[in-house]
Amino acid sequence: MPFGLCNAPATFQRIMQKVLAGVEWRSCFVYIDDVLVASKTFEEHLRHLREVLTRLRFANLRLKPKKCAFLKPQVHFLGHMISAQGEFSQILPRRR
Repeated sequence: MPFGLCNAPATFQRIMQKVLAGVEWRSCFVYIDDVLVASKTFEEHLRHLREVLTRLRFANLRLKPKKCAFLKPQVHFLGHMISAQGEFSQILPRRR
């Protein structure tokens, strides 16, 4: 899909929602091209990751390995720092 189109982000968001239907909001959270997979245990996390990655492969969507982070105790997601315990804090934008 060409990303120069004015409605491309909304279209891509809808594609991601269709691809991850059933697991979105249960074990993964999606905003356009950001996908966060959350689990309580390591074994559960591996199952959730396998499910998400399988669905992305089946939809012929690809990931850039250098932009992926796996098994992190805390992550940046949509301007927030989210910890493994579910606590989050807002990250202020950097000044230029």
